[in-house]
Amino acid sequence: MAGLQQTNSEKILLSWVRQSTRNYPQVNVINFTTSWSDGLAFNALLHSYRPDLFDWSVVASQQSPVQRLDHAFNIARKHLGIEKLLDPEDVATACPDKKSILMYVTSLFQVLPQQVTMEAIREVEMLPRHSRVTREEHIQVHHQQLFSQEVSCFTFL
Repeated sequence: MAGLQQTNSEKILLSWVRQSTRNYPQVNVINFTTSWSDGLAFNALLHSYRPDLFDWSVVASQQSPVQRLDHAFNIARKHLGIEKLLDPEDVATACPDKKSILMYVTSLFQVLPQQVTMEAIREVEMLPRHSRVTREEHIQVHHQQLFSQEVSCFTFL
């Protein structure tokens, strides 16, 4: 049962991220998995507090997800002292590891300003919960899709 609901810490962290990245239309963080895989959320979070460190438009429009993730992790290491705890290739997937993302975002939370409004927390509580799929369910669906593609390819040979 505990796995079905977000902890209060997760709600606060997600509220902080959403509040911090609100001015970045390309970014809509609704979870600690898929919302991070393109690298935009990490960069927007950093840029929202330290816009002097890089040009957002260059990072947002001209780089691949792996490049954007690498950029964010390098900026955080160089300017905020946060070790590169994640490999960009591990995050730039269909379903990155939630605990790893939480750990890294928590590291950012500890060094960046931490003001969270009650409005931001209420907003997180209103997010739809239907998109919750366990990693195992995601892998099972992915394998079924691959098998289906293989069967389709085989029938056309």
